[in-house]
Amino acid sequence: MFPKNAWYVACTPQEIDDKPLGRRICNEQIVFYRGPDGVVAALEDFCPHRGAPLSLGRVVEGKLVCGYHGLEMGCDGRTIAMPGQRVRGFPCIRSYPVVERHGFVWVWAGDAAQADPARIHPLPWADNPEWAYGGGLYHIQCDYRLMIDNLMDLTHETYVHSTSIGQKEIDEALPATRTEGEEVITSRFMENIMAPPFWKMALRGNHLPDDQPVDRWQICRFTPPSHVMIEVGVALAGRGGYDADPKDKASSIVVDFITPETETSIWYFWGMARSFNPKDKALTASIREGQGKIFGEDLEMLERQQRNLLAWPERSLLKLNIDAGGVQARKVLERLIAAERGADVKAAA
Repeated sequence: MFPKNAWYVACTPQEIDDKPLGRRICNEQIVFYRGPDGVVAALEDFCPHRGAPLSLGRVVEGKLVCGYHGLEMGCDGRTIAMPGQRVRGFPCIRSYPVVERHGFVWVWAGDAAQADPARIHPLPWADNPEWAYGGGLYHIQCDYRLMIDNLMDLTHETYVHSTSIGQKEIDEALPATRTEGEEVITSRFMENIMAPPFWKMALRGNHLPDDQPVDRWQICRFTPPSHVMIEVGVALAGRGGYDADPKDKASSIVVDFITPETETSIWYFWGMARSFNPKDKALTASIREGQGKIFGEDLEMLERQQRNLLAWPERSLLKLNIDAGGVQARKVLERLIAAERGADVKAAA
């Protein structure tokens, strides 16, 4: 149901700064912690002694110590020591490729031999002082593909987010969808409209008037396995829209990393990166708070949608023109999953 030979965001660095973290990723139960010299490690969350979760233990001098009987694990999955025991014959547990980059911890849940760090999603703004970022994490009980559908069709903003970013003009501006290799892009442009509340706040944050007509854009980019980056913004009407001078617009990148936990649950890492007024920490906090509320509105809808789909598995769903982005994203995923399974079958043979 999801590709495993891919890099997924597992956690933020702060989540493992002082203790191990257990997290299920693509149905793999993994423990993350900082080994020697503070380098991130990822192991199967299973003590080879009695099967206790290693995530319930602690980290001592870069060694993961089981909280049940004190067994010590190395970053390679080998047992290092255990009080009163010789451990030479203890079986290894699985270790996972893991990289800390761009302010996230990334894990590869599939074939470790294919885990090339160069394939981690590029985030050119992440280490750029001219940009600011604020985000968070939601644990949502839904299929990861439902969240991709949600983000690739922003028509729902008019209804789910009517008090923040929604407006009727979204319905009136038909989206255009195209596929470039494995990337799917859906875009929508609105001209000479009034900004909704969230974007009025953003305009003020860039010292622009919030009571004048604007041109608005939404460009959603899906990249497998489950990353969606959305270029969004408003510019004072007639100043060039998307291509307007930075002084005439408020624009951002909505960051969405969707990590499958199981077939019906996800870890959703959300945030917004912006290049206007990046040193204003109060503005960053305000945008993060507003965006958190917006994504919180999606949460109930997606979870209830998932429950409906499980209750009526035989029901087929309509595919409308507004669904093109999600439909094309699913086709990309289906090709990748089929290729991965085919490779697994050949390897097994």
